[in-house]
Amino acid sequence: MPAEKPAQLVWIGSSLEDLRAFPDDVQDVFGYALHLAQLGGKHPRAKPLRGDAAFRGGGVLEIVDDFDGDTSRAVYTVRYHDIVYVLHCFQKKSKHGIATPQPNIERIKRRLAVADAHYRSRQGGQP
Repeated sequence: MPAEKPAQLVWIGSSLEDLRAFPDDVQDVFGYALHLAQLGGKHPRAKPLRGDAAFRGGGVLEIVDDFDGDTSRAVYTVRYHDIVYVLHCFQKKSKHGIATPQPNIERIKRRLAVADAHYRSRQGGQP
């Protein structure tokens, strides 16, 4: 039996350009994690994003990678069976705890709304 077709990968906003600005090693980790998501899997470092009610249910995931003293993050959603939306890639600047900074949470929420609208438009308005 042939393998199932991987989910499409859609980059929202500047997420692709932001990922390309990371060191090659970080790009490799995030690229592999996104590939696994396209195949319906989950990278061992991928965890549900917390910080807002919009992210509940496990459909919004975050992968974290530390490289050369910097912490990079990629946030994506697997809420849809045929598309993985990459919502945000960024370096965590705050030295206060592990929580995702509020401006990043707000950007992720806005981009999640863009992803929802994009997916609905592809489905003829159906969720």
